Amino acid sequence: MSEKTDPRQCPDCDRSLDRRQFLATTTAAAVATSASSLFTGEMLQAAPKPSSAAEGIVREFYATLSDEQKKEVALPWEDSRRTKINPNWHITKAQIDTFFTKAQQDLIQRIVKGVTSEDGYDRFLKQMEYDAGGIGEYSVALFGDPSKKPFEFELTGRHLTLRADGDSTPGAAFGGPIVYGHGEEGNIKQNLFFHLTERANEVFKALDGEQRKQALLTDAPAEGAVKLRPENREIPGIAGSELSEDQQQLVTAVFKDIIGSYREEDVQEAMSIYKAGGGVEKTRIAFYQAGDLGNDKVWDIWRLESPTVVCHFRGAPHVHAYINVRRRDAKG
Repeated sequence: MSEKTDPRQCPDCDRSLDRRQFLATTTAAAVATSASSLFTGEMLQAAPKPSSAAEGIVREFYATLSDEQKKEVALPWEDSRRTKINPNWHITKAQIDTFFTKAQQDLIQRIVKGVTSEDGYDRFLKQMEYDAGGIGEYSVALFGDPSKKPFEFELTGRHLTLRADGDSTPGAAFGGPIVYGHGEEGNIKQNLFFHLTERANEVFKALDGEQRKQALLTDAPAEGAVKLRPENREIPGIAGSELSEDQQQLVTAVFKDIIGSYREEDVQEAMSIYKAGGGVEKTRIAFYQAGDLGNDKVWDIWRLESPTVVCHFRGAPHVHAYINVRRRDAKG
């Protein structure tokens, strides 16, 4: 396993305790209260749709857990930690390479592979190796009973939150809000998600002078502020309805790329929710002058927002990407 465990410093990362501090100073529940909640009220608990291979492996994994392991890993569906996100935290103390058997570790790896695209799986493995020393340094939690309804498998750690829920969370793509990132600093191709900076800036380059005035803002909102806005609140940035067809296609490509690391069924659900919220016509894209690495006017912080989608990409000093895609009529 890699010895590269030096955390790349940033205020948002450092708000959360690292794993060793976590184990030494607090309980998982206490850590959870510091993370941002993106749900309120009771979640719908409808029967899940037929699940993919990943959810089948989650059930297999759950069946292998001992009673002692379940005390740490198996949590109630209503547990508030299920609805939190943070770029650097652990829901439980169940570190993959020390808490689980080799067979269980293999199942976890298969679950991660099952909820990601081929390209996304490779990127996330590289990201976990770089940022924490490998997937073994991450931890997992299971909310609810996978043999019943509803349930959710969740992997958390530095710069990554992955979920598999068998569509137990109606109206929310990816099982709820997700986060990924990479600690490689700078606007450089070595960053595993630099291609997203490039893709978003293709949109900016395609704008004319007046459009750029609408799209380019000074200071970005807090990166974790990705709740859907109330319907009466104006979204900042330039509206897709004010763009040409070619420009609209570029905006849609940005959204497809930022969710492109996940399995096809989740991407399709996200696209369906995106369209239900008005699609590109109702989407606004904003770029932020703050955090312009190298003062090169390649905007490193940008945001896509619509009535059903909030994507916040912070590429400076390193990448944090937050994604929240959910129907407006979804409860919770």
